[in-house]
Amino acid sequence: MSNNSIQREAWDSNRKALFINLDSSIYGSFAEIGGGQEVARCFFQSGGASGTVARTVSAYDMAFSDYLYGKSPSGRYVSEERLMQMLKKEYKSLVSLLEEERGSQTRFFAFANTVATLNYRKDNEAHGWMGVRFQLQPNSPPNEVVLHVRLLENDSLLQQQTLGVLGVNLIYACYYNYQYPNSFLQSLLDDLSGDRVEIDMIRMKGPDLDYVDNRLLAVQLVKNRMTTVTMFDRHGDVQQPADMLYKKNIMVLRGSFRPITYVGFDMLKAGFALFKKEVGYDKEAGNTEVLCEITLNNLIDEDDFDERDFLDRVDILSGMGQNVMISNFREFYRLADWFQRFRLHNIRMVIGANTFRNVIDKRYYRDLRGGILEAFAKLFMNNLKVYLYPGKGNGEEAQSDERLLTRDTMPVDKDISLLYQHLCENDCILDIPGYREEVLPYYSHVVLQKIQNQDPEWEEMVPKYVSAFIKTKKLFGYQGNH
Repeated sequence: MSNNSIQREAWDSNRKALFINLDSSIYGSFAEIGGGQEVARCFFQSGGASGTVARTVSAYDMAFSDYLYGKSPSGRYVSEERLMQMLKKEYKSLVSLLEEERGSQTRFFAFANTVATLNYRKDNEAHGWMGVRFQLQPNSPPNEVVLHVRLLENDSLLQQQTLGVLGVNLIYACYYNYQYPNSFLQSLLDDLSGDRVEIDMIRMKGPDLDYVDNRLLAVQLVKNRMTTVTMFDRHGDVQQPADMLYKKNIMVLRGSFRPITYVGFDMLKAGFALFKKEVGYDKEAGNTEVLCEITLNNLIDEDDFDERDFLDRVDILSGMGQNVMISNFREFYRLADWFQRFRLHNIRMVIGANTFRNVIDKRYYRDLRGGILEAFAKLFMNNLKVYLYPGKGNGEEAQSDERLLTRDTMPVDKDISLLYQHLCENDCILDIPGYREEVLPYYSHVVLQKIQNQDPEWEEMVPKYVSAFIKTKKLFGYQGNH
């Protein structure tokens, strides 16, 4: 799958809807719940809608919705599972009724959305699911595109208008941009601005979309600033953040993982041991998630996104049973602030001591009006603590530097020493016990350099699964024995 987008003219939604209406081969149904029938309305207002619209439906009452689509297994009506029920039923009804009459000349589609716009108190999360099941050739198996959106405007009427434009853009992209994934993504925001809507998950599948790697598509959402975070579960599948995180205990480890070494593995293992002891762990309840977070600047080298390198890192972490999170947050306090959206029970950030020296360096917060005080107010919220993994030197000099950097030996500027002491005394910063001191010098950048220099010593610095994966796939510049 290529990153490259084609040069294209950005049309407004009325023009796109009219273009589709005038294409006699495209015909389908619209099912919209929660935000009005805004997408269908765009097609009607553009003219010639009889050439496109087979039917529209909007089942607001739960009883009618259950009658049409069956009960939602989770009881949630604004959910991916409800969207899939809608798409399946609408597409099946459309094809079974009309295929014999016009199937040889028609590319059928079913569009659906299920949305919660702002209520009158404006105290709810405005978001929704939207998708299209569609044929690109008559009498062919359907493809499918599903996405999740957050509506950012502070007015329900404006949110409805945004839904209408986004829905038209999605249907148009399915038929006219499906060959160019990045152009597909960018076209979804034609006639929209980024402060109106956030697309934080998209997934494509089908016979004409098999070439698309949804993980790369998800990262492009972050790179294109259409969202700030994307996530993959331990199987490497793209997930919607709220579905993975809502009301859970979260432990997150940031790193480049290029590759993950014994240090990273030990940070996860020793950190999770402390996590279980401190906050409790119920495997049956599934109330805990561990995330390996990679910031976008760790993926982009001089504005060049190396797709293969990224997928290799995700494959290694997924092979170790880890969830992966990609973000564009450079600062830890921005990441902490983002987590608060999901009403998490507990948040624990595993941070290496050498990295934490930068976190408590006030020079990094000169752009904040409140400086380091403002940053720490956002970082150390009531439910967040830092797990400090000890450091020993920083890279090559670690071999000769015997000083162990911990919470108590951390060098702190005099003017924030009382603040740091307050955080330590209130257990906002905790040392991780049970670590393996012998692996502390095994930094990722040291291992990467040894791999690229064909120094076999790197194999002793990473878990056996990782070394086998690197050697088999010849990753990170490994060339094998000479």
